[in-house]
Amino acid sequence: MIEELIALKGKGTLCVHEGQMRVKDAGINTPLFNSSAFEYLDSEDRKYPRYFNTPNQEVVANKIAALENAEKGMVFGSGMAAISTVVFGLLNSGDHVIALNNLYGGTLDFLKKDFERFDLEYSILPENNISAMEALKRANTKMLYLESPSNPLLEIVDLEEIAHWAKSNGILTCIDNTFASPVLQNPLDWGIDIVLHSATKYIGGHSDICAGAVCTREELMKPITQAAHNFGGSLNPMMAHLMERSLKTLEIRMERASHNAHCIAQFLHEHSSIDQVYYPGLPSFKGHDIAKKQMSAFGAMLSFEINGDPIHFQKRLELICPVMSLGGVETTICSPALTSHRLLTKEKRLDFGIRDNLLRLSVGIENTEDLINDIEQALDFSK
Repeated sequence: MIEELIALKGKGTLCVHEGQMRVKDAGINTPLFNSSAFEYLDSEDRKYPRYFNTPNQEVVANKIAALENAEKGMVFGSGMAAISTVVFGLLNSGDHVIALNNLYGGTLDFLKKDFERFDLEYSILPENNISAMEALKRANTKMLYLESPSNPLLEIVDLEEIAHWAKSNGILTCIDNTFASPVLQNPLDWGIDIVLHSATKYIGGHSDICAGAVCTREELMKPITQAAHNFGGSLNPMMAHLMERSLKTLEIRMERASHNAHCIAQFLHEHSSIDQVYYPGLPSFKGHDIAKKQMSAFGAMLSFEINGDPIHFQKRLELICPVMSLGGVETTICSPALTSHRLLTKEKRLDFGIRDNLLRLSVGIENTEDLINDIEQALDFSK
């Protein structure tokens, strides 16, 4: 059914229409079901917010699943709620996880602080390639956890190659697809088992919600759902309602923001005050060819190392705002060393290639020239 649906409808159409619930005389939008108590006598479906099956929860979960070409979707109260529920839903005591070496700082902190307490093991890859995975593989390895593009260095891995290796070794693959969004990359199509999103970012898109999402096949969603019921990381109906609103414009927002990011990356690449630019759309970027194969566009995230004081530069920006999140319609910037990866020691950050002069730019939908002008004036350290 999913395959037939995708064949008939493009991403933009799915963003607007898929999963939407029409109620007679209630307008064209899905109504907000602001209730935690639902009648049950005449229904086989026992609806309850902690069961992840109330109308607004299901509508947005079905829309995201359709965009990811997945059999099932589920939405959570945060991205970390989604990640932790997947891990504890699919793994057992004594299991081992291999993780890429360039992950979101919150995920790394989760591995470091919670795995040992629950008798779970993990290894961080020294290099993100099959040889390194083979070297770290154990008899109890059950999951490979990855991001592509990664946070914050935009590292790209070959999803098809990794999925093939993992399947041949009986290992589940789980990817955080937040930076790409469901309209620019669909990892399930390349053989990945489970897709995660911090829906706070591009899926929400307006810097006003906190949410997460999981998409996978039905057989894997069953144990995830059971764990979700017990852990209780459900999403309230208002946040689900706002997510559905936001998803309707996801494709057009990502198109504009990706265009802006590409132009800004080229500008920074040629600027004398910039030491390094990390953006998959640059032909010189290490993962450019792979990204071109598995993404429909290169995304709206980029990072760069500045030859100057990163704090002074951020304070000089006028349009672009320094904040701790990303993925909104407005362009924002942050220092990973002070935000997403601040829980890691400086030594560990350097091991991952995250220097103190690294800045991560989340490009929005403003006019390209205005954004470049703002960056250019802030880079004029002579003033």
